[in-house]
Amino acid sequence: MNSPEPARARISIIGAGPGGLTCARILQQRGIAVTVYDRDPSAEARNQGGTLDLHADNGQIALREAGLLDEFFTLARPEGQEMRQMDPSGTITSHQVPEADELFKPEIDRGKLRSLLLDSVQPGTVHWGRALDTISGPADGPRRLHFADGTSIETDLVIGADGASSRVRPAVSPAVPQYTGVSFLEAWFTDIENRHPDIAELVGQGSAHAADGERGLFAQRNSGNHIRVYIIQRVPVDWISAGGLTVEDTDGIRALLLSEYASWSPRMRQMITENDGPYVDRPIFALPVPHIWEHNPTVTLLGDAAHLMPPLGVGVNLAMLDASELALALANAATVDDAIRTYEKTMLPRSTETAKALEGGAEHLLSADVPDFGSDNDAQPEGLGSQ
Repeated sequence: MNSPEPARARISIIGAGPGGLTCARILQQRGIAVTVYDRDPSAEARNQGGTLDLHADNGQIALREAGLLDEFFTLARPEGQEMRQMDPSGTITSHQVPEADELFKPEIDRGKLRSLLLDSVQPGTVHWGRALDTISGPADGPRRLHFADGTSIETDLVIGADGASSRVRPAVSPAVPQYTGVSFLEAWFTDIENRHPDIAELVGQGSAHAADGERGLFAQRNSGNHIRVYIIQRVPVDWISAGGLTVEDTDGIRALLLSEYASWSPRMRQMITENDGPYVDRPIFALPVPHIWEHNPTVTLLGDAAHLMPPLGVGVNLAMLDASELALALANAATVDDAIRTYEKTMLPRSTETAKALEGGAEHLLSADVPDFGSDNDAQPEGLGSQ
């Protein structure tokens, strides 16, 4: 089969996250039809996760191409760039405060970013409740997408924007994410100024991090008077069940954590003991480095589906930059095949370079040394998305 012109191709994006929606928005702006399929039953089916920063040299570039940068700045929180490094006693050892006009990486809640992008695509673009099962058909197309509800559709291009557990990835690569040895346990705090004023003061307007070499805490202020704390440990992936517990056993997990953090100050341990509601278990997985694949004229990947890395502030930014570059390649290429080649020629080397720089990076969040928060690959986790 000859590769079709992008304007005449049936383009299917799997995943309505920031990457998938950015790609769809830019394609539609340039007159290219696209359909997005997402496993969630609706846009409101689940919480989208914590806060993240969009960088001027990647995520904001994608928003500019999407015509959404000004709207982003009306929603973003520049004050969220504040960063506090503390020791286990709660003493601040390093404090980064943004300038009043600093906009290099302002924070935005994942949910607000997702809504901004979702509202920008044409009505009916996203088909909810369509969980991809498998992909069939010849490599040169057309492809057939088989969904968990028993339906299937034919398409000329499949774009895997479906994250860590991508169902598109097996069509181009046998790689599967591996556990890094570091696990995050998420705790939520609501109405913080009234219910948790001491934690609110401890964290400030942005983020706060502390570690002792074996364990750490990373707290991020979200909008709506919320804070999320990530309790970071070097533990087996099944550490909760190995302790005879389930993730719903908040009191039992808390007792384990208090034992592990016994040497930390009572003020710091508030971030373990005063959370509102159950913990969320988030073991950190990453794809092998480098993760590359042989060119396929009908399937490609972006974001975590292509290059899952530790959550150190680059995941969503790279996903959106990938999406922008892929959409622009499709808008400017003679065929879908040509567009994929152009896109992957840039994306694969970039993601390999970044993944090598961040390989084992989750370990940095356990280090008692002060990270270099001014570097390009600073050890500052972005708020994890809901899986």
